[in-house]
Amino acid sequence: MKRVGVIDIGTNSTRLLVVEESEKHVQTVATNLAITRLGEGVGSGTLLPQAMVRTAGVVESFLQEARRLGAERVVAVATSAVRDAANRAVFLELVKKRTGLQIRVLSGAEEASYSYLGVMSGLTLEQSSTAVLDIGGGSTELSWKEAGELCTVSVNMGAVRLTLSGQPPAEVAAAFGPHLNRVRQSGIANLVGVGGTVTTLAAIKQELAVYEPEQVHGFCLLYRDVAVILERLNGMELTELRQVDGLQPERADIIVAGVNILAVVMEGLGLDRLVVSECGLLHGLMWEEVEIN
Repeated sequence: MKRVGVIDIGTNSTRLLVVEESEKHVQTVATNLAITRLGEGVGSGTLLPQAMVRTAGVVESFLQEARRLGAERVVAVATSAVRDAANRAVFLELVKKRTGLQIRVLSGAEEASYSYLGVMSGLTLEQSSTAVLDIGGGSTELSWKEAGELCTVSVNMGAVRLTLSGQPPAEVAAAFGPHLNRVRQSGIANLVGVGGTVTTLAAIKQELAVYEPEQVHGFCLLYRDVAVILERLNGMELTELRQVDGLQPERADIIVAGVNILAVVMEGLGLDRLVVSECGLLHGLMWEEVEIN
């Protein structure tokens, strides 16, 4: 048996997954998540010094945790905030100096593909009629099959980026509209959501004072649930949002933007429900590492 660690450096959070691989199966050993908000300067096109230092520190601690748990290999990837930053080389070098890790910066298409692989590994679904939606901090990805081939779209709008830009719902709908028309025309009937926005919504709907992954994974969110929760959250001050059961206080300031994106996508696809998945990008990357090695 051997252990593998995967670190995902996102715009809003940094996450860790450690698994143990044997001849017959792969088992999760540990997961961890920290809200690092690397993309707090995403509107300026550069990563802020304090955000880079803060995030590099978490990556270092996650690497130490993975190694303490016996991970023989640890891989790290970065997504929207890093790939868009004019000074991304500074951040990559900072992490390399502190950890020795060579971070792989994923394209939007790669991010969508790994999310799709992760979802399909964790849920039993009809692939030909299922689309995967990954709402991140800096971007949102859609992936689905057409004639047996995987199609991907990455829209440069996520919960953090939208919060900072303050674009109204009409502009969000305009940004996603052409892509949603294409997905709808492909005959998609099912939608699976991954990422902090959708898992948080599942937790809010169930009023989970303590987050329970097994209660979230596979949970079905109806469009009317999304609309009701959005209306409720829209009417709250930040101090009130931080008191909502199921909503991490650190995510309170960006949750409305994330839910707006979800509502636009569900409405644009004409779908009245979404299945929530705990398995996404990290699991897709993990499966690639396990199969290659």
